Amino acid sequence: MFKTVLIANRGEIACRVIRTAKRLGLRTVAVYSQADAKALHVTLADEAHLIGPAAAAQSYLAADKIIAAAKAARADCIHPGYGFLSENAAFAQSCADAGIAFIGPPPSAMLAMGLKDRAKALMEKANVPVVPGYHGERQEPKFLKEKAYETGYPVLIKAVAGGGGKGMRRVDRHADFDTALEGAQREAQSAFGDARVLIEKYITAPRHIEMQVFADTHGNAIHLNERDCSLQRRHQKVIEEAPAPGMSAVLRAEMGEAAVAAAKACGYVGAGTIEFIADGAGGLKSGGFWFMEMNTRLQVEHPVTEAITGLDLVEWQFQIAAGEKLPLKQDQVTLDGHAVEARLYAEDPERGFLPSTGKLIALKFPSGEDLRVDTGVTAGDEVTPFYDPMIAKLIAHGKTREQALSVLANALDNTIVAGPRSNAGFLAALCRAPHFRAGEFDTGFIDGHLADLGAVPQGLDKAAAALGAREILAHERARIAAAAERDADAIRSPWDADDGFQLSGPRRQIVPILADGEKAVAHVMQERSGPVVTIDGITAAGDAVAVATDDAVYVLRHGRQTRVALRDLSLDEGGDGAGGGTVRAPMHGKVLSVLVEEGASVTRGQRLAIIEAMKMEHTLVAPLDGTVSEIAVAKDDQVAEGAKVIVIVADP
Repeated sequence: MFKTVLIANRGEIACRVIRTAKRLGLRTVAVYSQADAKALHVTLADEAHLIGPAAAAQSYLAADKIIAAAKAARADCIHPGYGFLSENAAFAQSCADAGIAFIGPPPSAMLAMGLKDRAKALMEKANVPVVPGYHGERQEPKFLKEKAYETGYPVLIKAVAGGGGKGMRRVDRHADFDTALEGAQREAQSAFGDARVLIEKYITAPRHIEMQVFADTHGNAIHLNERDCSLQRRHQKVIEEAPAPGMSAVLRAEMGEAAVAAAKACGYVGAGTIEFIADGAGGLKSGGFWFMEMNTRLQVEHPVTEAITGLDLVEWQFQIAAGEKLPLKQDQVTLDGHAVEARLYAEDPERGFLPSTGKLIALKFPSGEDLRVDTGVTAGDEVTPFYDPMIAKLIAHGKTREQALSVLANALDNTIVAGPRSNAGFLAALCRAPHFRAGEFDTGFIDGHLADLGAVPQGLDKAAAALGAREILAHERARIAAAAERDADAIRSPWDADDGFQLSGPRRQIVPILADGEKAVAHVMQERSGPVVTIDGITAAGDAVAVATDDAVYVLRHGRQTRVALRDLSLDEGGDGAGGGTVRAPMHGKVLSVLVEEGASVTRGQRLAIIEAMKMEHTLVAPLDGTVSEIAVAKDDQVAEGAKVIVIVADP
């Protein structure tokens, strides 16, 4: 076994690898960017090395810096985690050239399976079923459009390199192909440095089912059962579970056999995942699945496999990289109960799941025998625009699927995230969605149920805002009382009288507040039992958690966050107003392109600019018909959330 491991990653996966490595007696070495100097993975490791600025290209993707850090730390192996350099064959080769073991497959296997077009060709030779489409070398737009037509709409445009939904577009009409192709290629180039794409037939009721495989250097290969990853948004997984609902023992064996054949076909070693697309129409059935791609690394969702098998997959990775044989044979792999994982993100479901950055003012997770939480952040950390905004993974295990989903839903209800917005409420609603509970879902489920899941604008939660106002008043009274103790002559405030006494009935007060940027008025009636606060007749919520800071109160209710602050009436707090023509950045990001010029006439819904955040593109459109009067940004500018981008003057 190895003595020292350098983890070439950050966040929750770095923390997760460090914990297993320490249990095995390995010395652990972390690397970090300037933005991660105080990150959790840095504090958990035995040693840490700074490798560059915040930008991933200059730090976590800088292979030469990571190799240099490994040499300086005398590491005899490198674990890449997932993402970043985990599927980079050149990096794996650099490790070997430096005499450092790479905890992953050989470069040859990465090259064979890393590009989707080559992987599909290899699978065809190995008699593994492949989705119909075009995965050749030619990339001329006209030719690809012809191939899409031949394949038959709907089709999926997919980046040849990479994954995670980046560089992927569904196209339903021939007329929309050109625009979709342009966007997919641009996104693929940005995310992977490779703009090439392939065309696949889009399965209309698709289930995304993957098999966890392991292979050693002695010619042995097995699978560790399947995971269902069908609950996706923008082709990115949201909730994963094992085993797959509706999976029969016969189909599991058939799919497992194909997965092992795929691994052997490319000379695989270590942990990998064979991803299949299955036709979910009428239920899963024999012969109704096709190879999509192979992920030549550990997957984000590996904990659900660990939960149902009782295995530590990271430990297996270390053992196999050290030349040991697989610990189990195929017939020794168990399947115990059901496990479900939810990815908790700093994002706003009510605003199209836009990333939400900022300081984690409060962060607390529940605990329980059937619950596991993998995280890489703590309260006080910053969610920055530089990296994936995942806060944590919550994994629930139960004897049955119903039990596991209930444990997970309750855990999400009791998770506290204050500061950035999170998708906790959305995830809990997803766990409780009747059709999902019944196993009636496919990869389009989330998009088809956004309103039911609360992923549309909900409007101000007035009960939460009223609670926030009550907490602000309590904070003000405490502050004033403390000041009075320090200075007997201190000027008293109208907020500090809470005895309820007034000659002409109960005392009433009006408190102007800002709730999520919206002006509101809280009415306070002082009673002997304390203040009763209402907004538009709605009383303060009793089923919420309030987190107070010096300038605001964050109220968490049903997974939603409401930020409440006192409103200074002397300040001009007028925004753009309803129907205004100021187009603002919906999140922190980089301006990829500005599609209009000053003086241009635009129509409502017309594309104005494209902003990139977390390697995903977001298009800004005109809110009304009019003329562009101002362009406040330029290509490649970094913009903050809420920053002015373009101003449009309405047509008379």
